Amino acid sequence: MSQAPKQTPELDDATLAFAEQVFDSARAGDSARLGELLAQGMPANLRNHAGDSLLMLASYHGHLQATRTLLEHGADPQLRNHRGHTPLAGAAFKGDLAMIELLLAHGADIEGRCEDGKTALMMAAMFNRTEIVEYLVAHGADPRATDASGATPLAAATMMGATDTQAQLRGLLG
Repeated sequence: MSQAPKQTPELDDATLAFAEQVFDSARAGDSARLGELLAQGMPANLRNHAGDSLLMLASYHGHLQATRTLLEHGADPQLRNHRGHTPLAGAAFKGDLAMIELLLAHGADIEGRCEDGKTALMMAAMFNRTEIVEYLVAHGADPRATDASGATPLAAATMMGATDTQAQLRGLLG
């Protein structure tokens, strides 16, 4: 005898509106509001319909204090969204060195992979983020790592026409 699937309760309009305000607070970097809600028991790893956590939204939009607040309340820096992206990969894509430093200081895995196997270093290389490539490699990122299709950071940079990071990675690889 099998059990019936667990039903998810429908949320009323007021609850849905409140949830949207919470995610808007993360996007806008309202660390005070997020801190109040977290102190009242709101889950630090709350996610929206796309699987984006509050941390993903705050970090992607470059809000250091809001990101710090979430991390200090237990937000998971490895939590991937439904597309398999991590906050660290998003920060590398955006070229936000301060955010990368903060995420790594709070336990983000420098070699953490997105669903397609891409690392933050690969994202930085693809989008010609030389400062980010330098920082990540200096802190242990593997310039020889491969993604699910076998591409290295250098191959990813070449595919995207990122000439500065191509030269940089060639220099690192000797």
